[in-house]
Amino acid sequence: MYNFEFTKPATIADAVAALGQDDAQALGGGQTLLPTMKQRLASPGTLVSLNAIPEMIGVCVNDVGEVCIGGATTHAVVAREAAASYPALAALASHIGDPAVRNRGTIGGSLANNDPSACYPAAALGSGATIKTNLRDIAADDYFQGMFETALEDGEIITEVRFPVPHKANYQKFVQPASRFALVGVFVAKYADGVRVAVTGASSEGVFRWAEAEAALSANFSKSAVEGLAAPEGAMISDLHGTAEYRAHLVKVMTGRAVAAAG
Repeated sequence: MYNFEFTKPATIADAVAALGQDDAQALGGGQTLLPTMKQRLASPGTLVSLNAIPEMIGVCVNDVGEVCIGGATTHAVVAREAAASYPALAALASHIGDPAVRNRGTIGGSLANNDPSACYPAAALGSGATIKTNLRDIAADDYFQGMFETALEDGEIITEVRFPVPHKANYQKFVQPASRFALVGVFVAKYADGVRVAVTGASSEGVFRWAEAEAALSANFSKSAVEGLAAPEGAMISDLHGTAEYRAHLVKVMTGRAVAAAG
């Protein structure tokens, strides 16, 4: 590791001001950024920790029934405090990484990084969540823009994520054992106006919605509705853990499992 400055602001306004300095980088749980720095793949001059900002920590339900999670809230807290209000989201959080990761990693950090195999992007996209920043509200459909790419601008901070609660939902993850990331993960959520299906881990373009499955499940929310579909086409990842064809097959299998578990 090299020398750098570290600051821990207590308000969002102070954090935004600190990030306005040259070569400053926001720090959530540090589960991705710190290993990257150790490998000298990133070298910010100042780290601005977001973990001491009270208004960015915690889980609540607002007056329209959305589950609202502060951007600096850890996975472990989401798993515990969202269990009653959004069980599928809490279950997803409870299986991210290992206990050390869950007690340090944050939802805002995960969404800002947008790893193509991370779990929270599937939950946000599958739920039609709203990503709130210090500047604006961004719909999940507009937020994710490719592998490690998001709609965030320089110095923009995820302050809160708001999840509309579906009638039924489930997340199924086929785990890559070494990393605990999803080789393929599928989040299925049934709302009054239709079903959303979001897939992570499978595509080199990052998290995506499987439109054909959404249409089929909106008409018939059962595992059988998925069984008749062809596996999704697209830029599937092919690596030593699985071919593109294998991942496409897993998308269909995990979607069926999620529907069965949700039902």
